[in-house]
Amino acid sequence: MEENTQGYDPRYDEGDGNRPDARKSIRGYRIVIIILAVILAAISVLYLNIHRQQQQDYELLVIDRDSIQNNLSDLMTEFDGLQIANDSISANLDAERLRADSLMQRLKKERSWNLTKIKQYEKEVGTLRSIMTGYLRQIDSLNTLNKKLIDENVSFRKEISTATLRAEVAEEKAAELDNKVRQGSVLSARGIRLVALNAKNKEVSRVKNADRLRTDFVLTANALATPGDKTVYVRITAPDGYVISNESVPTFEYEGERLTYSASREVDYQNEDLGIGIFCNGSGFTAGTYTVQLYCDGRLIGESEIPMR
Repeated sequence: MEENTQGYDPRYDEGDGNRPDARKSIRGYRIVIIILAVILAAISVLYLNIHRQQQQDYELLVIDRDSIQNNLSDLMTEFDGLQIANDSISANLDAERLRADSLMQRLKKERSWNLTKIKQYEKEVGTLRSIMTGYLRQIDSLNTLNKKLIDENVSFRKEISTATLRAEVAEEKAAELDNKVRQGSVLSARGIRLVALNAKNKEVSRVKNADRLRTDFVLTANALATPGDKTVYVRITAPDGYVISNESVPTFEYEGERLTYSASREVDYQNEDLGIGIFCNGSGFTAGTYTVQLYCDGRLIGESEIPMR
């Protein structure tokens, strides 16, 4: 019988891999793999570039953060270096110094840094710097005034040493100096703080949880002041504008009128710095800015605005 060889090609007996359609399929897979490899390489390069940019941005944020901390630290050192005899300015400087301390603590605790926060902290440090610059101008003006008073006093001493000094001029200048001495004998308070306490007299961070408030301050040493027992009145005005007081609404006299007060305390003043704390009971305290005023011997001896959380 005759063998059928029509259409036979021995190349196709070597396996399916040698068939034209199989070779095309393999070539297609290789092209897909190459394309995927190129895409993967491009993604890797893009990721590395993004990561490098993020690292550079973070390093710049760290540099800005350190710069802000250094500027704030320098500002705090300058606050500490200021010496001023004017108790009102000194009390305000103490308040701004505490504000700088609070800002430094926030900076140290900050964990999530971004450009917005950097600008916010830069603005707050800039505000403190502007405030300090204003106080420096005031201090310079006071120093100029004090120098003028000293020069006037020296001139006066020279004048009274001469035989030609008229009696009426001497009396007038003596009265002027006596008035300055009386003004210098007025007591003053510095370092005014307001502390929120719970029922166990433990400090709390939020004033709404407080059962009482304590006003801390230092009655400043003054050799010209009269020593002895003193009554110090504290007048605390809440953020809503009302003076905190008890049900009896106690009052004291100040410049010819009766003022309500929040609490008072008797102290023994002996012309030396005297740390004092005055407690004020209450409830329903709210967050905001409280105004604390201290009075003694019929005079306002200290005042401060204190923000409470």
